Amino acid sequence: MAVSPYVQAMQELFRANTRSREFPAHGAKVHSVAWSCCGRRLASGSFDKTASVFLLEKDRLGRSPGSGRAWCGAVKENNYRGHGDSVDQLCWHPSNPDLFVTASGDKTIRIWDVRTTKCIATVNTKGENINICWSPDGQTIAVGNKDDVVTFIDAKTHRSKAEEQFKFEVNEISWNNDNNMFFLTNGNGCINILRQVYPELKPIQSINAHPSNCICIKFDPMGKYFATGSADALVSLWDVDELVCVRCFSRLDWPVRTLSFSHDGKMLASASEDHFIDIAEVETGEKLWEVQCESPTFTVAWHPKRPLLAFACDDKDGKYDSSREAGTVKLFGLP
Repeated sequence: MAVSPYVQAMQELFRANTRSREFPAHGAKVHSVAWSCCGRRLASGSFDKTASVFLLEKDRLGRSPGSGRAWCGAVKENNYRGHGDSVDQLCWHPSNPDLFVTASGDKTIRIWDVRTTKCIATVNTKGENINICWSPDGQTIAVGNKDDVVTFIDAKTHRSKAEEQFKFEVNEISWNNDNNMFFLTNGNGCINILRQVYPELKPIQSINAHPSNCICIKFDPMGKYFATGSADALVSLWDVDELVCVRCFSRLDWPVRTLSFSHDGKMLASASEDHFIDIAEVETGEKLWEVQCESPTFTVAWHPKRPLLAFACDDKDGKYDSSREAGTVKLFGLP
């Protein structure tokens, strides 16, 4: 089968930028990475109870050591302290590039403003928080905890709009792009879809997506697809309108922990305990590239405007190099 011009172009791009760049970010394992909506900043959350923000300097290019190739300049702008436990997940406001929110095991979420480098709100929750997302309209923050309770918080008043206790293991949570339905993946391999009529959440549909634990979910920026990753090591691609699975990606051997669509919706990155990140063309499932890693990868995020992938690995695995500094954030792709 002939390789499409798009596949050929992206493979050539990645071949010319095979090195990942590492940036010291934390004193312990990085749990989450996320880009601001404008792509100028990258945030990371860590087991060391802090969040870090890097500034991507698009006009400042360095040279990759030994290769002479250009690479993006990224400098650590600030470290955000205040949580009393691990920062397990974070996300940015969907349209305000200055605000991001962190979810922590200390039973709080915190909203931060990069202009003042301060926490502008601390919201107490009922459990140890492990996942968080911001609604596309910017009005609501949803946070899930270890007890499978999802709380919906008004982003302006910082008060709870609704709270739902689920009778199954809740993994990742997300609104659809239209902001009218709420999706969550669960331990039974299902995707649950809810409609928000605050203070109630009305179940719409439950889809049997995988034979085992359905771990993560991501929507493509174009609004055409969403993808799920499972303990069966499969990534499933779903048609948003029809709610049917149109394709599976099966190159990983371990449970799929993290997913991210590229800015144009044409590429899907997926990662696990395999020592590589799989980058696939969405429409064909064809492999575009493998980003080699020395240890498991639990968070990936494509830049919102260019083919630049941020990710973080479990660098604390002593069998590689016990003296290696843990808590690094990595970038791969176009400078």
